[in-house]
Amino acid sequence: MESRDSSAEPQVDVLQDTAGISRRRLLPMIGAAGLAGIAPRAFSDDDGFGRPGNAVARYVYVGTYTAPDVPPGGTHPSTAVGISVFRLHPSDGDLTLVQVVTASNPSYLALNPSLTRLYSVNENTAGSVSAYSINPANGHLTFLNSALANGQFTTHISVHPSGRYVMAANYGTGNVPVFRLNADGSIGPKTADFQGVGNGTGANPARQEGPHAHQVITDLEARHLFCDDLGADKVNVLNLDLGTGAVSANVVPFINSASGSGPRHMAFHPDGVHAYGLNELASTLNVFAYDSVRGALVWMQTISTLPRDFIGTNTTAEIRVHPSGKFLYNTNRGHNSVAMFEIQGDGTLESLGWESTFGQWPRGMNIEPSGTFLYAANENTDSITVFRIGHNGRLQRSAIVNTPTPVDVEFGAPV
Repeated sequence: MESRDSSAEPQVDVLQDTAGISRRRLLPMIGAAGLAGIAPRAFSDDDGFGRPGNAVARYVYVGTYTAPDVPPGGTHPSTAVGISVFRLHPSDGDLTLVQVVTASNPSYLALNPSLTRLYSVNENTAGSVSAYSINPANGHLTFLNSALANGQFTTHISVHPSGRYVMAANYGTGNVPVFRLNADGSIGPKTADFQGVGNGTGANPARQEGPHAHQVITDLEARHLFCDDLGADKVNVLNLDLGTGAVSANVVPFINSASGSGPRHMAFHPDGVHAYGLNELASTLNVFAYDSVRGALVWMQTISTLPRDFIGTNTTAEIRVHPSGKFLYNTNRGHNSVAMFEIQGDGTLESLGWESTFGQWPRGMNIEPSGTFLYAANENTDSITVFRIGHNGRLQRSAIVNTPTPVDVEFGAPV
């Protein structure tokens, strides 16, 4: 397994469970100042945590790094065997396991627009992508096929909103392959393969010796593809021909990020005119104005994902915008927290503080479609922490799900 997330982690203390639940809660030992930044706070009735949300029972799919390897950034060998399928309980967001499907390092997942097919990466030296059909009666997965991704350590996958193509990002080799989807949802022929270019002069020589594609998504109108390249400190912008599946450089072919920042993931605001980029190595967020016609990102703001007085090692992992468009969240690995931001009227961000993930190395994180719950996957403590989201954007722990080496959390169809 590659060593791309091998930065040292702080040790942890075991704290008494203040909620009266007999599960171990883990907080990073980050010093008094850092602990104050993520300590539990008192909530008023106005926070909205006691009000019923709009969540419904649905199937939830969790990607993992699998046994017997120690995962990137890991502290111990994984015991996971593949993709876990859960059923969500809408009262508190808790998850009940309903199936485990054997697969090799299916770290990141994506569903098609109709929620009838699931796709995964296989993050191995010879990377690949896999397809599964979903049984609507019970959420169970059935393997369809796999295809080599023509690169190393395939780390991200997404389905084009048209439902006609699946796109992947190969971290190790910095390329982005595109595959046509067959009528039955299986993965068809590769139609394109964009190769990122890194010059090896990034400020972090251990992580930026070459191109490292980390994510590929479309904008909300599906006009353009956006490919985060951690190694090259830029986001490449491409156009996809829906007829042929070929890709070409956009008229605005890329946007640079600050040297050494390491762009990892990005997300678009529901308004379609703002976007947010998460920089893994610098622990920062970039705010952009977005011109969907030209596919151009124009820088507006850069803000830290960490408390000003934090001392320690940290890398960021995931970014999500709340369905309401009012809030933004990202995970911090090292600080072991979810950073919370309020999105202002002009699209810029204002910090709301930090909440502990009650575990170590929160890699994946996602928001349930109604916006009621947020799920943070603690890779190194084998748990997913479920938070209820208040109407003011703040988080309150609701449940902890014990599951081995969780990485990505994706939401399927209602039950």
